[in-house]
Amino acid sequence: MQRSIYLARLIGPPLVAAGVGVLFNGDVFRAIYEQFVISPALLYLSGAIVLPVGIAIVLAHNLWVKDWRVIVTVFGWLMVIGGVARMVAPQLAQIVGGAVIDTPYTLPVSGVAIAALGCVLSYCGYADLDKPAAAAETKSPKPTGQTRSATRRRNNK
Repeated sequence: MQRSIYLARLIGPPLVAAGVGVLFNGDVFRAIYEQFVISPALLYLSGAIVLPVGIAIVLAHNLWVKDWRVIVTVFGWLMVIGGVARMVAPQLAQIVGGAVIDTPYTLPVSGVAIAALGCVLSYCGYADLDKPAAAAETKSPKPTGQTRSATRRRNNK
């Protein structure tokens, strides 16, 4: 669970920032994406960066469970797939990227989706979701050596 929380804390806030940035600066991000998609060198470089990061997430966190932690695993696998696609077939990434840019509502929808995913991961990472379990553990602390000795002395009297 600690690794899941760490990765959620690491991934969530940048996704929130990216999603909010896309929402509030759509024209700027459209221009950035247009320049990015026409450059095979940038596509390849982004794949070379994204692929090892995705592999690191998958190696550290390949959990297929029925709770929020699966989001981190899916995110890692999508990074692996995206990185491989950009490195192996940058021309395909150019075609897909161009089609995405030409669709008018893609940026606002993706901005909302990215920000929402970031909010979910940030909440899961920073909210104390196992608080009841932690509270139950602190209610009955294990006796220390001094406590046990004092108890024995009282019982022996």
